[in-house]
Amino acid sequence: MNSLPTSLRTANSGFTLIELMVTIAVLAIIVSIAAPSISTQLANQRVKSTASIIESALKEAKAESIIRRQNINVIYNSVSDPKTIVLQSSSVALFTYNINDQNTVAITTMGTPPIALTTVTFQPNKLIAGDDEISYSICDSSSSNETPRQVRINKIANINTINAGSC
Repeated sequence: MNSLPTSLRTANSGFTLIELMVTIAVLAIIVSIAAPSISTQLANQRVKSTASIIESALKEAKAESIIRRQNINVIYNSVSDPKTIVLQSSSVALFTYNINDQNTVAITTMGTPPIALTTVTFQPNKLIAGDDEISYSICDSSSSNETPRQVRINKIANINTINAGSC
């Protein structure tokens, strides 16, 4: 290395401290701008995942009530750890679905006034018990910027998911 001319030795000496600090500062600014967006996307993904789980559980309950020719209860348990949705027939648990602990789920009727529920019953005649449409509103408790979703069930047990509601 000592046999190289002085001009080549100084040209290959690497980065200066100032260049490294400027690069790190630029990276820090980019990360600070991107971090809130990433956390919002993660919250939205958790809400979508929970909505999908609830929709699957409700469709499974509808199918089971028709196949078994008996009422199937869909019970939301927000007290257990983890939160669960249990499909039950005659006090026998058929299936259990786990819900993300960072999500909140509110179940209400769409009638006037709205009534808070924990159980939805599918009947073998392809209807749900009760007179009103039922809505599962899903929000993420760790973020206020996410898009809430609702899983709705009407009287004739049609199930759909929409971007709506408030947290």
